[in-house]
Amino acid sequence: MVDRTTLEDTRTDGKTADRAVVRDALGVGVAVGLSGFAFGVTSAGSGLTLAQTCALSLLVFTGASQFALVGALAAGGAPFTAAAGAFFLGVRNAFYGLRLSQVLALPRAVRPFAAQWVIDETAAVALAQRTRRGARLGFVVTGLTLYVLWNLTTLLGALGAEAIGDTDAWGLDAAGPAVFLALLAPMLKSGAERAVAALAVLLGLGLLPVLPAGVPVLLAALAAPLVLWASGRRTGRGPDGEQGRDQSQGAVL
Repeated sequence: MVDRTTLEDTRTDGKTADRAVVRDALGVGVAVGLSGFAFGVTSAGSGLTLAQTCALSLLVFTGASQFALVGALAAGGAPFTAAAGAFFLGVRNAFYGLRLSQVLALPRAVRPFAAQWVIDETAAVALAQRTRRGARLGFVVTGLTLYVLWNLTTLLGALGAEAIGDTDAWGLDAAGPAVFLALLAPMLKSGAERAVAALAVLLGLGLLPVLPAGVPVLLAALAAPLVLWASGRRTGRGPDGEQGRDQSQGAVL
């Protein structure tokens, strides 16, 4: 016979764990969702209409790609080039989806709808959980909170930008890049990640004066393979992944 006390303890522990997941998910969703205001302001300041700005948040819903798109358009980049840069930034979500599909194990009918919420924040909260129930709960709460707040604050930001007029005069054109850097900085934990970020900045800024707007963002993506190649050379590994010889030893004894 199962001990009733044990069952009650299990249920209590489960409720406590669920509350912790919801608390963390809400914290992430609210903190990031409020930055949609910066996107609304930036997008309106870049010349996009209210409908276009809101459509981007409703349909694209990936902050880094949205900021990259409107930033390239504001700098005078061609729409195709700006869209290409935003697309390549959004490709990372496909890799999140591959991992989350195993962790969440959602029914096939639900997956197309859940795919809309596969972003940095939902992936981080879901993958941090120890159980499938916790992962699903974290994914749903984070995704729902962030989607609602991001779209609401996008609308408010776009309306506010139209009300105040010239966003450049208020310095609000820097809001988008500032928010993006604030989101990115805590993710750079290893030396290789910091090196990739630093090299990407150098490539982007260095090529900005000589290439059309939007193209430097695309070429900055070369920072990742360059750093990986340099790291492999430093550790003495060849292209085939095998440990290279120590050149400092000279001839083989």
